[in-house]
Amino acid sequence: MSQLEIKNLHVSIADKEIVKGLSLTIKGGEVHAIMGPNGTGKSTLSKAIAGHPDYTITSGEVLLDGVSILEKEADERARAGIFLAFQYPSEIPGVSIANFLRAALQARLADGEEIDASGYYKRLYAKMDLLKIDRKFTSRAVNDGFSGGEKKRCEILQMAMLEPKVALMDETDSGLDIDALRIVADGVNTMRGPGLGVLLITHYQRLLDYIVPDYVHVMYDGRIVKSGDKNLAHELEAKGYDWIKKELASAKA
Repeated sequence: MSQLEIKNLHVSIADKEIVKGLSLTIKGGEVHAIMGPNGTGKSTLSKAIAGHPDYTITSGEVLLDGVSILEKEADERARAGIFLAFQYPSEIPGVSIANFLRAALQARLADGEEIDASGYYKRLYAKMDLLKIDRKFTSRAVNDGFSGGEKKRCEILQMAMLEPKVALMDETDSGLDIDALRIVADGVNTMRGPGLGVLLITHYQRLLDYIVPDYVHVMYDGRIVKSGDKNLAHELEAKGYDWIKKELASAKA
């Protein structure tokens, strides 16, 4: 069972500190949801863990199975088992989904090793069938002309094929209608199990009706300030974040 440990993490962008001493442990089989107002550092957290070059980790630790990943480049972190599902996935015209996924898997192999083509397509189609994705989908260029739902479905397929240890899902519900939301949630739920830990960043409780989290955390001013179970998400939906801010102000008084 894998484990991601974030210890007293501080992250800056353009010399401005965004994440200010955040600690969190995600074990295999667990789904952790992070909610919070805009500008509190949720997306910054996920991108910094994944190794985005615009984000500077100034102190703290990020350990995957007890080993620091902070000295690794983004591609090395991905090969180690970190997967980032983007809020706004990029388009890659001219590169089919099938070829893109094959290249990503090939990059994980040792020099001189080659992917078995028949075995690759057998596995790819099995994952697509499991996720209820039409097999014709693989011939399309990655995210080129895709709807919001198709882009997110493509990312879920990537996650299924790459089989990461930890999936960082940055506002996966952004721009999705109800039908697309259900499809994406079904895909994530299909992959839930002891081999996968999930960090789910979202603004809205509705996603958590479909992907029920084990833990819900509130992020405010770069820190996790409150944690609970799925009922905390319902409370936030009903009451907003002002009561959290008042609790913090009272604690400081």
